[in-house]
Amino acid sequence: MKNPNSDPVARNKVPVWNQDVKMYEDYEVGEVDRSIRRTISEGEVMIFSSMLVDLHPYVADDIFARDEGLFGRRIVPGALVFGYGMGLMAHNNIHTFSYGYDRLRFIKPVFIGDTIYTMRTLLRKEPKYDEMGLFTVSYEVFRADDEQIVLYCEHLQTVKYRDPATAKGL
Repeated sequence: MKNPNSDPVARNKVPVWNQDVKMYEDYEVGEVDRSIRRTISEGEVMIFSSMLVDLHPYVADDIFARDEGLFGRRIVPGALVFGYGMGLMAHNNIHTFSYGYDRLRFIKPVFIGDTIYTMRTLLRKEPKYDEMGLFTVSYEVFRADDEQIVLYCEHLQTVKYRDPATAKGL
């Protein structure tokens, strides 16, 4: 059987899956996107905590979490929930760059075995630099099992203008 994609020139002309090419002018304040869901496993939690050498009893000690902990069971580290929540919305836009995060809040605990998803809303955008504007999106991470919000933050991103000469007048 012949490989259907044997031509490297032709392969490189195919757009990359899950890559966004929107520019500053393409974004509209109020846009809302929803991610797929994902379930967080015990193995992921333990690998993450071990790599960070953060073995807090609420995360790594089942007996403590069950018998003495506030929630009666182990929780997922907030940093892991943040990473997954943002990763679920990664759009791989070649024209945007992370500028930072504001208002990060861990609102409710996430437990091993919970399923989460993320909602992203474009809150505002403004011209910033000669070649790039700045926009702010909110990320709301929800526990799908009971639809409770578990994390909130705002992500500031720079994004290239299509036409820098006229972008400041947008």
